[in-house]
Amino acid sequence: MNLKKKTRKFFPCVYFFFFYVFFFSSRVQPSEAATKDSPKGHVKLMNHLHASSVVFPVSGNVYPLGYYYVLLNIGNPPKVFDLDIDTGSDLTWVQCDAPCKGCTKPRDSQYKPKCNTLPCSHMLCSGLDLPQRRPCLDPQDQCDYEIGYSDHASSLGALVTDVFPLRLENGSTRHPHLTFGCGYDQQSRGPHPAPPTAGMLGLGGGQVSISSQLSDLGITKNVIVHCLSHNNGKGFLSIGDELVPSSGVTWTSLALKSTSKHYMAGPAELLFNDKTTSVEGLDFIFDSGSSYTFFNAEAYQAILGHIRRDLKGKALMETKEDKSLRVCWKDKKPLKSVYDVKKYFKTITLRFGSQKKAQLFQVPLESYLIITEEGSVCLGILNGAEIGLDNYNILNIFFQGIMVIYDNEKQRIGWIPSDCDKLPNVNNDHGGDLSKEEAAYPRGFGLIRWLFSGADSSNNKKDGEL
Repeated sequence: MNLKKKTRKFFPCVYFFFFYVFFFSSRVQPSEAATKDSPKGHVKLMNHLHASSVVFPVSGNVYPLGYYYVLLNIGNPPKVFDLDIDTGSDLTWVQCDAPCKGCTKPRDSQYKPKCNTLPCSHMLCSGLDLPQRRPCLDPQDQCDYEIGYSDHASSLGALVTDVFPLRLENGSTRHPHLTFGCGYDQQSRGPHPAPPTAGMLGLGGGQVSISSQLSDLGITKNVIVHCLSHNNGKGFLSIGDELVPSSGVTWTSLALKSTSKHYMAGPAELLFNDKTTSVEGLDFIFDSGSSYTFFNAEAYQAILGHIRRDLKGKALMETKEDKSLRVCWKDKKPLKSVYDVKKYFKTITLRFGSQKKAQLFQVPLESYLIITEEGSVCLGILNGAEIGLDNYNILNIFFQGIMVIYDNEKQRIGWIPSDCDKLPNVNNDHGGDLSKEEAAYPRGFGLIRWLFSGADSSNNKKDGEL
């Protein structure tokens, strides 16, 4: 990452920002801010007693798209953006017309800043968990950020605040001011082009994460739930704990030794067909922003070896027809479904904890195999060492058909097999089939394809001024 990149300064707006914050904070309802007679801690506790959840339909797939996204409204009047859902990073950002370099969206679909930058002295700026943090030489300087990802994509910009219109599962609506990145320089140096989405919805455990901000305001609990469908590119994402089942969930603690904000669990043992592979002590990062599942070299070779031994002498033949997926097989006729090869492949299991008190994350073949457009079946597990991930193990494709729960309140992560094509009922309200679209006021923020929006408050500003 080049730390000498030129950042764009937006100082003409900083004094307006402080007036903006003061004016709106003076109009906050008692449920959102402490009164003279109410200690701050007491107000936050009362907020959490009434916290609800926001729910978004999810679109996308592991293959061929390689990402999942939701739509989100931002600004007043609201504008909709599509954003990748990423539990592997904290910062939410959207392509920003300041102007924008390397953006995939046209200017009228980019976020339009309006004198709403965050000063670098703000706690959310100092709390950014980024290796490229810049020094805050003047407390009124804007908060710049530069973030990179494992696929060698990056975003450079400044933090801003704006209104996020939300409809909660309890039927109420809220309009909190949340902080996110206004990204004006996007780079994609990896072998694959960047997704055509407008940005990233960061759902990690850091302070700047959208889920952490909503929790701090008492609007939701700091719990994230996602459920990604096997078949039709659907699913749902929730911030809050109302969709968490009261029973049947397998829970394991988050790894305390993790120095980052990643959702990491372990150590775990790798099993194939319910038998040990002799690979133990694995830590796994639960990351919805990764396209596939990545194993370290030892775990990858162990799984691949077991699969190849099982297929020896069978009808499937290994092929190199697909360039993006390293290991594939073809049958005499093009395959249409993973169920066409069900008799050839076995379940993969991650065993967390001890054998007596084990927490099993079971992965059926439909959650680790991919049917390509050519009709081949490919392994959705890649060797992380080949792309510089070294000893990291990252889960993603395994999430299909499973409700995954990131509980920041209790520092644990949970999972349960689920029908991700249908949204669970919450107090018999708002549940139903995801094929039924809601027209007037979409659930939650909206789908990640449209996350940040803002009104063009001035046509007289020069490009580069927020």
